[in-house]
Amino acid sequence: MDFDLSDDAKTLKDAARKFLEAEAGPAVARKAMEGDAPHNADLWAKIVEQGWPAARVPEAHGGLGLGADEACVLAEEIGRSLAPVPLLSTMAAIEAILVAGTAAQQATWLPALASGEAIGCIAWAEGANSPAAKPGTKLLSGKLHGAKSPVADGRSATLAIVTYATDDGPAMAIAELAAATVTPVESLDLVRRAARISFEAVPAEPLGTAADWTSVTERLAVLHAWEALGTAAAAMEMTLSYAKERQAFGLRIGRYQAVKHKLADMYIKGELARAHALHGCWAWGSGAAELAQAAAAARVASLDALRFTAEEAVQLHGGIGFTWEHDCQFYYRRNRQIASAIGSRSHWADRLVRALELRNRAAA
Repeated sequence: MDFDLSDDAKTLKDAARKFLEAEAGPAVARKAMEGDAPHNADLWAKIVEQGWPAARVPEAHGGLGLGADEACVLAEEIGRSLAPVPLLSTMAAIEAILVAGTAAQQATWLPALASGEAIGCIAWAEGANSPAAKPGTKLLSGKLHGAKSPVADGRSATLAIVTYATDDGPAMAIAELAAATVTPVESLDLVRRAARISFEAVPAEPLGTAADWTSVTERLAVLHAWEALGTAAAAMEMTLSYAKERQAFGLRIGRYQAVKHKLADMYIKGELARAHALHGCWAWGSGAAELAQAAAAARVASLDALRFTAEEAVQLHGGIGFTWEHDCQFYYRRNRQIASAIGSRSHWADRLVRALELRNRAAA
C-alpha cells in the first residue's frame, strides 16, 4: 500500500514553499510578535489570492475541490514558515462544515470561507486538555451561552465552530462572532494571536452530532500533525546550520559526538512522525475505518518530534538560544501552541490505545 503524497500535492508543496520563503519566515514572525495586529493582513490577502483557503471546498461552492493530501502539505508549509495568518483555523472550520454541515449550511458558509470573506476558527477549549470533555457552553433555543479560551486566531475570526454540551458529549454549532465578546488572551505563542470568546445569547446553528465532532477532531489531528512536521523541520535545519558554523575549542560544534547524536535524534523522530502523518493523511483522504488509530498515532508522534526538536534547538544554540533576539523561541512557542490545538498528548495517547484495543479485539 502506497501512503506517499500525490504528484499534485507535491507540486503544490513546492509552490507553497517558494511563496512562503519569499513572503514569511522568522523575520515576518518577529514583526508580528512585536506588533498588536491579530494577523498579517497583507500576507493573508496574498494567501487568499493563491486560493489556499479554497483548497478543500468543493467546486460547487467556489472552491478547488482538492483532497487531504493538498490540505496536509499546506499545513506543513505554514508550520515551516511560521506565517502569522489564520489559514489553518479557517481550514479547520471548513473541514467541520464539510463533515457535519447540511446542504444549506455548506451553501451559506463555504463560499465565504473559500473566498476569504469570512475567517474561521475552532472554539472548544475551556481550560480542559481534552476535546472530549463535557463543555460548560450550552446551546439553548438557538443561542449560545458560555465562554471559550484560548481560541487560536480568535481575534481574526468572523465565524466560529463552537462546541457545546449534549447528552452524547460535545457537539458543534456555527456562530458569527459579530455578536460575541472577543478579548485578547496572552499565550506562549506571540505570533498566532489567541482570544477569549464569550457567548451571551449569541445566535448559533447546530452543526451535526457529537459523533461528527469526534470525526472532525480526527481530521484536525492529522492536519496539525503536518503543521508540527513543518515546524520541527525548520527548527532542525536552523540548528544543523548553526552546528556547522559555530566553533568551540577550535572545532565546529557539529563535529562533537554529543551534538551529532542530538541532531540524529531530531531527524529520526521527524521521520517516524512523517511516516505516521502520511498514514493519517491516507486514512483521512480515503475515508478508511482506521482513521481513528492513524490520526491518534500521527498526533502523538508529531508532538514528540516537535517537542524534542524545539527544546534541543534551544539547548544546542547555547546561551544565545535563550535570548529574545534569537529565532529559537518561535519554534519552541509554536510547539506549545500546536500541543494544545486539539487536545493534549495524553488525550491522544489514550485514544490511540483505545483504537488499538478495538482493532485487536476485531481481529481476535
